[in-house]
Amino acid sequence: MALLKFRLASLVVFSAVLGYILATGVSGIDWTTLTALIIGGFLVTGGSNGLNQYIERESDKLMTRTQDRPLPTGRLEPMTALIFSSLVGILGLAILWYFTNVNAFILGLAALVSYAFIYTPMKKKSPWAVFVGAFPGAVPPMLGWVAATGKFGLEPGALFAIQFIWQFPHFWSIAWVLDDDYSKAGFKLLPSKGGKDQHSAFLVLLYSLFLIPVAVLPWALDITGVISALVGVSLSSFFAYMAYLFYEEQDTRSAKQLMFTTFFYLPLLQILFVLDKI
Repeated sequence: MALLKFRLASLVVFSAVLGYILATGVSGIDWTTLTALIIGGFLVTGGSNGLNQYIERESDKLMTRTQDRPLPTGRLEPMTALIFSSLVGILGLAILWYFTNVNAFILGLAALVSYAFIYTPMKKKSPWAVFVGAFPGAVPPMLGWVAATGKFGLEPGALFAIQFIWQFPHFWSIAWVLDDDYSKAGFKLLPSKGGKDQHSAFLVLLYSLFLIPVAVLPWALDITGVISALVGVSLSSFFAYMAYLFYEEQDTRSAKQLMFTTFFYLPLLQILFVLDKI
């Protein structure tokens, strides 16, 4: 479970389930498909997380936040982790293929490959890794929608866009707080070459402001009602306010405040969308 990052994988599945319900409504749920989405999505995410830890096993030894993971501590052998993670990921993809549809399988495969084999090694090479990682990170609600309908389109694209934009202030605030630890492993995650500087803080604020118009896309596309648009703008405005405070202070305390805001923002917004839908 530690190798698969159980809690993180569960949050990813939660987002996918909400995307599914937004597509079908409560009355249109196919429980076989939804169960396959939950199990398959969890396994694909867990497999990706395991492959990430296999690739970064030496770097994880250097950082305080990752030293207790199964591979750095020797609780698992690297080959065991590689084989297990690969089999788990393949099984998850097979479930998506067989019990949902081919487009959901393609999304799951793209997320696994881009996260484990592009984003993970890129973290030591360029801060553009956050941009690359935002693609697989934004897949879950789109995956839920596509698992339900078998189709891409503007509606799942809107759900993707919200989660895509959200990841930049989310990861950059974390990177600001953990910059010293990340530096031990040579990770370059802040957007500015200067690291914890005004330019990085400004980009955090800018992308937070982008969330205000993006949050109304589900209403504009008639996925949800006007209530979700009004509350979504309010939540996003509060998010942007916290980012503004961070831009003003540019310290660890304000970065932590913003980081915790990002933790609550996305699930609250997605739950709001579903409640407005039903």
